[in-house]
Amino acid sequence: MENAECLAERFEAARPRLQRIAQRILGSATESDDALQESWLRISRADVAGVENLEGWLTTVVARVCLDALKRRESRREELTPEDPRTNMVTIAPGERPEEEAILADSIGIALLILLDVLPPAERVAFVLHDMFDVPFHDIAELVGRTTEAARQLASRARRRVRGASAGRDALTQRHDELVRAFLAASRVGNFSALLALLDPGARLRADAAVVAMGGAAYWQNDRLQTGIEGADAVARTFSRRARAARSALIDGTPGAVWMHAGEVRVAFRFRIVDDRITAIDLIADRAAIAQSVIER
Repeated sequence: MENAECLAERFEAARPRLQRIAQRILGSATESDDALQESWLRISRADVAGVENLEGWLTTVVARVCLDALKRRESRREELTPEDPRTNMVTIAPGERPEEEAILADSIGIALLILLDVLPPAERVAFVLHDMFDVPFHDIAELVGRTTEAARQLASRARRRVRGASAGRDALTQRHDELVRAFLAASRVGNFSALLALLDPGARLRADAAVVAMGGAAYWQNDRLQTGIEGADAVARTFSRRARAARSALIDGTPGAVWMHAGEVRVAFRFRIVDDRITAIDLIADRAAIAQSVIER
């Protein structure tokens, strides 16, 4: 009994850190609570007499429960038909306690949370554990069933997807790049709430005459593209399930996106970002304007 009480005390002492790990892996305060409850059930039934590093072992148990939850989430997505709007749906902090979920999204960063959600389960776990909590790769390898080097590669691939920034970019450019790529990810799958979260309430979308001439109004299903679409709600609805072929790029050193055809940039997406919210998006297809821009992919 004494050992059981001691284990419970050690678990409660480690709970704040374990909670943060679960929240960042799962992206949900509600789901992280469930994960910790399930973890405690496993921990309380285990024989810990031979465990040398109890804190590391507790981390492994919680991370394994979270990994299983991610795999179930992935499996549910795969069971949906391609036509189902929930297929590959990016989610922001799913759960039943919106205030706590909002606090979590704010603490992690909305853009990072969205980008984490599109990572495969093993990559997400490896990235979160190593880059956010300094868990050694040999521990991660055992957790995900890979070699240490393979675990290192998982984290590296995830880091490239999430960061996506060269060593020369400053922190602000990198953060804005994450915001743009999160916006494009939400646009592709039609995650309206994610689009709204990334847009400033007064956001504006406008296209030049060349975009309209190439059939932009029909594609974007909006005849106000050239005069300008105002408001986060209207911009989010216009982008929902579109921009699927757009890819992130640096346009004159500023994070944006491009649509290419036959190896040529046909449309440039210029983003204006203020206080970590997208305030304006300009779609540019004018060949002269594109030719004068320095575009790096």
